Amino acid sequence: MCSNQPSAPGRCIIFSAPSGSGKSTIIRWLMEEHPELRLTFSISCTSRPPRGNEQHGVEYFFLSPEEFRRRIKAGEFLEYEEVYKDRFYGTLTSQVERQLEEGQNVLFDVDVLGGCNIKRFYGQRALSIFVQPPSVEELRRRLNARATDAPEVIDSRIARAEYELSFATQFDRVILNDRLDQAQQQALQAIQSFLTPR
Repeated sequence: MCSNQPSAPGRCIIFSAPSGSGKSTIIRWLMEEHPELRLTFSISCTSRPPRGNEQHGVEYFFLSPEEFRRRIKAGEFLEYEEVYKDRFYGTLTSQVERQLEEGQNVLFDVDVLGGCNIKRFYGQRALSIFVQPPSVEELRRRLNARATDAPEVIDSRIARAEYELSFATQFDRVILNDRLDQAQQQALQAIQSFLTPR
C-alpha cells in the first residue's frame, strides 16, 4: 500500500565564500559523491546574461533588471543583492519552500550577505558554512590561474573578497580550504552532523 504521508521537511545548507575560494568545487563533490545527503540546489535568480551552456531554470532563473526590481518590490525574495549596477542575484522564497516541503535538503551557493540573511530567516533549520581561502594572495593566484577575467575584474574581486572575509565569524562553520581533500571532508562531516536527527 502506498503511503500518502509527506516526507519530513528538508533543511537548508548555506555555502558562502569569496570568489576563487574553491566553494563550487566542494559543493560539486558533495553533490556527486554523497547522494545520501539528498542535497538539491536552490536555483537562484540573476539579472546577468547566461554564460556558456547555462540554461534558464537549471543554473539560474535569468531575469531582466526590470523584472528583478518588480519582484523585489513584491517581496518575493528570501534574499537578494545588487552586486554591481543592474547586476542582481537573489533567491525566491517560494522556490525554496517548495523544495523543503518535498523533503529536499536545499543547498545555497550565495554571497555572504545572502548567506547571513538566509540563516537569519531559517534559524536552526539552516547550517551556514563559510569557505575561507588560505590568504588573499593565494586567492589572487587562483583567480589569475582561471584565466577567465580581465585584470581589472580580478582587482575588483579581490577588493570584494577582503570585504567578504570580514563576515566569516557570522557563519556556523568556517572551513579553511588550504588542502581541498581536507576541506571536502570537513564540509561533509559538518553536514552529516547537522542532518543527523537529535
